[in-house]
Amino acid sequence: MGRTGKGARLLKRIERGKHTPLGLAGDNGLEIQGPKLIRTVSHCRFFAQARNSQNHSLLEQKGLPEEFSKCSEGQPSKLLWSAREAPREIWGPASAQAMQGQGLCLRVATLLTGLLECLGFAGVLFGWASLVYVFKAEHYFDELCEPDAGATGNFTAQPDCKAQDERFSLIFTLGSFMNNFMTFPAGYIFDRFKTTVARLIAIFLYTSATLTIAFISADSAFLLFLAMPMLTVGGILFLITNLQVGNLFGKHRSTIITLYNGAFDSSSAVFLIIKLLYEQGISLKASFIFLSVFSAWHVGRTFLLMPRGHIPYPVPSNYSYGLCSGNDAREEEKKTAESEKLELQSKESLPAKEEALGPGKQQEPRSFWSYVLSQRFAWHLVWLSVIQLWHYLFIGTLNSLLTSLAKGDRALVSAYTNAFAITQFFGVLCAPWNGLLMDRLKQKYQKEAKSTGSSAMTVALRSAVPSLALTSLLCLGFALCASVPILPLQYVTFILQVISRSFLYGGNAAFLTLAFPAEHFGKLFGLVMALSAIVSLLQFPIFTFIKGPLQNDPLYVNVMLVLATVLTFVHPFMVYWECRRERKSPATA
Repeated sequence: MGRTGKGARLLKRIERGKHTPLGLAGDNGLEIQGPKLIRTVSHCRFFAQARNSQNHSLLEQKGLPEEFSKCSEGQPSKLLWSAREAPREIWGPASAQAMQGQGLCLRVATLLTGLLECLGFAGVLFGWASLVYVFKAEHYFDELCEPDAGATGNFTAQPDCKAQDERFSLIFTLGSFMNNFMTFPAGYIFDRFKTTVARLIAIFLYTSATLTIAFISADSAFLLFLAMPMLTVGGILFLITNLQVGNLFGKHRSTIITLYNGAFDSSSAVFLIIKLLYEQGISLKASFIFLSVFSAWHVGRTFLLMPRGHIPYPVPSNYSYGLCSGNDAREEEKKTAESEKLELQSKESLPAKEEALGPGKQQEPRSFWSYVLSQRFAWHLVWLSVIQLWHYLFIGTLNSLLTSLAKGDRALVSAYTNAFAITQFFGVLCAPWNGLLMDRLKQKYQKEAKSTGSSAMTVALRSAVPSLALTSLLCLGFALCASVPILPLQYVTFILQVISRSFLYGGNAAFLTLAFPAEHFGKLFGLVMALSAIVSLLQFPIFTFIKGPLQNDPLYVNVMLVLATVLTFVHPFMVYWECRRERKSPATA
């Protein structure tokens, strides 16, 4: 009778979810030895009784091990059950919270160090203008400067260094093109060889680049053609491997992804700091050796704070990573499979739609190329390419624009140039708002989905629609202000430009994580950036067209680009229409 009473009490505690490991052990003869639970005679007897009772379904529902149902009274099982593999119901809320607390510090450390890595290293190339100042002071490519043929008498004119500027421009063009184009092979490396291998390649490229820049001189300046692309590819690999950190924080996933992209934009400040240190007497060599020393920090972070494989989404309850986890590749594959199972369960929120397909007719996994050739991906590529082209063209022609509007006043041009540079630092503060918007909307739509029966994919896509539309609207405002030839209005242009750019790249990465399977994220992210890089090459013929046939009047080009910007609104509309069709399909099925 006492056993029956204890058994009944246990069932009630299981049902209410209020038990703890200690209470469970005390009531049912369980002995806790380290991380293992050993089932005893009384324990097995109780579950043998439960198996033959009407409460058997409750035990199955609560996820208790299958071996419990095989117990016969008085014959304990010898199987050791690892506490790590135990369902949450066995350990109870108190213990689950303790386990989560232990992992929280590691996840926060991963988040903060990843933010520092993106902010200090990933996108430094876009501070190129500051570094060119130092290179010129060090007489790089000085041999390309020619004396002014018009100089007479004792008057010494400034040499014509147009060829030198073109050489620096060519290096930046190569580096910026590689920044986008090489994201596809970088994404493939990340997907195929996982995090550790991708990061070690990034560290090798980045450290090689910084050491090359540190030890070259004016005589070997041509090595910049090698160093800057290596620096760029290493930085983009840092960014790609860090974007998965958002998976660790569930509902804040999009916020963290956009935060990291904003940090990537703001990392252009690193070259400005190097320039300021150079003016204070710190040599270029010392600054880049200092950056090279940080490779030890990157290596440490790779093995201590990052997984060997990928961070799954959703994250399994027993997920661990880093050196202390001791997980081998096979264990991580099991956890990834568990994560995929959880994702499938979350996508079955509307059984009606699944049942409509009939038994055995569930949707088969799609190939990578089926996503690439989809309408969703095509419109996203148009959206990204047009907005990115605007930003590249604006940055490339900014000095010419300001000189024209300021009527050659160099002090005024300098003041506006500094204002533009300062606004770029705030990208890291602007970007998370886009992700926050997406995360909040996703939570809202998930609550609605419980009553409407929407699938998880539909909920994710709906949360992205306002972000896509807002980014297009910001770019349209930025384009209109940039097209109006009023100098003070350019302050507004600068603000809209930095917000639009931070929303663009953060929203791009967040949308790809929401709209496509996680196993294809690296390849899709790389492919969309590579294809948009090819489109961005149009900035060179456009610039030539403005300077040549249009005689420095960009009006007609601006009108065409504004119309192209309006075209980007088709993307959020198509995503919205797709969500609406998906929401109606269960009812019409």
